[in-house]
Amino acid sequence: MLILFDNGTPAPLRDALKGHVVVEAIERGWNRLVNGELIASAEAAGFEILLTTDKNMRYQQDLKGRKIAFVVLGNQQWPTLRRYVERVVAAVNAATPGSYTEVDIPSK
Repeated sequence: MLILFDNGTPAPLRDALKGHVVVEAIERGWNRLVNGELIASAEAAGFEILLTTDKNMRYQQDLKGRKIAFVVLGNQQWPTLRRYVERVVAAVNAATPGSYTEVDIPSK
């Protein structure tokens, strides 16, 4: 799958997503886009998943009818997140067009 890492998504997570193509928003010059623009740009570019840390996105954006899947990290701190990488990988592998999944990552 073609995955877009939103700002705040830890770059080392890329290594755990073997078999997927990962692009960071900053690599596309999209790091300054607001959520609605980012989602529209990602869909237009053929991204299948937006991996983000923005838990409010589902309240701020209309996600119905989207082609892109949303996977939201419950914690973006790499020292904590790296212990739960398998949860993120499972959520990415289970994502379908238009789905929204929050990955529970304990804070400690």
